Amino acid sequence: MLLAVMGSVVVPLLLLVLDGSAQLEVAVVERSGDLLLHSGSPYVPAPVTVADYNPYLPGMAVFGLPHAVFGDGPLTDARWWMAGTFFLTTAAAARALARHSWAESDRRLGYRAVFHRDSTPVLLWIAACPLVALPVAVGGIDLPVIGLMCWGLVAAGCGKPGRAGLLLGIGAALKWTAWPAVPVALVLVAARHGRRQAVTCGAATTLTVSTAVLPFLLTAPGAFAENVLAFPLGLGTTASPAESPLPGRLLAAYVPGGTLLAMVLLAVAAIGVAASLLIRPPRTVRAAADRLAIGLALAMVLMPATRFGYLVYPLVFWAWPRLTQSVTGSPRVSRHRSPARVPFSDATRVGPPQKDRSGTLPHLHPHPHHQQAEGREWSCSTRHLTDPIGAAEEAGQKRVDPEPREEAAR
Repeated sequence: MLLAVMGSVVVPLLLLVLDGSAQLEVAVVERSGDLLLHSGSPYVPAPVTVADYNPYLPGMAVFGLPHAVFGDGPLTDARWWMAGTFFLTTAAAARALARHSWAESDRRLGYRAVFHRDSTPVLLWIAACPLVALPVAVGGIDLPVIGLMCWGLVAAGCGKPGRAGLLLGIGAALKWTAWPAVPVALVLVAARHGRRQAVTCGAATTLTVSTAVLPFLLTAPGAFAENVLAFPLGLGTTASPAESPLPGRLLAAYVPGGTLLAMVLLAVAAIGVAASLLIRPPRTVRAAADRLAIGLALAMVLMPATRFGYLVYPLVFWAWPRLTQSVTGSPRVSRHRSPARVPFSDATRVGPPQKDRSGTLPHLHPHPHHQQAEGREWSCSTRHLTDPIGAAEEAGQKRVDPEPREEAAR
């Protein structure tokens, strides 16, 4: 897998950076960083050509600041910083999700599990995917947004609303495509941890986005609206070059009034996803990621100006939690710490233990108070876990045994 990542990501990215070849979006981000540093705004006031437009929110200009500060060079290419942000945030999300899943298993099964896997295999599998490896090498404008969205969902599921709001707010300050993750995260927090925590998450998100976006919206509203609103929707003075043959684009190009029809269908899809969140709110990170993947897939298909590269959003949101759960494996019982939550005597009353995902029974250690018990009592207790009927019959037989001995004594 490491060789696959080297051949599909590292080598192509290095060669393209040294050659100076990249998609137009990389030049746009680097120019926005230069404009932000020297003029205070990342947008051209009156864009004329496609290259003049910056359809991203102000936070994206941060990835162009190294180029603006240190000049043109291999290490100042915006792709390095966007790819690094994506892999760091995705690794943090995968590790946090794995730890959260193991903690849930610890509470459910009643014994302490030891987390012993890292998130490196998850990153390797995701990076080797062609839909991820290609944008890393040629552009990668959507990847840091995806990583922040994943990490924000995990923080929401783990009961950390402030961190979730901060992460989602940073992603929402980079690009519009991060905004659908906010209502999904709020519903997840409300379903798992209550409405008060959801309000905290929403307040943190609003404060972060407002701090990053409002100064540029208030100082240059015309340039902001033309670059960020009109151009991505295909309503600007210059048409967007995104022309993938998806339904939204086909409606806008070949049907009279198709742009309006595509927008109506997009609104209907958004209402349907919102209704599903209210009717059946997600209660796990994986369910929330799946709901977000469905909503983004519908949005990418129905947008008037769209491209196949946007499909990386639903792909990562669908695959990332599943890869994390499959790679980290099943919980492993600690042999160095005895159970502190469920005593052994209580564990023997609840029936047979549940099997883990590998199909094997977890190895239960006795409570310290029972470690000096006789071997006969230990065997009876373990038999009660696997064969309660046989254990009851054996216990009844033991109670009857003393009667013949009493008669013999008489």
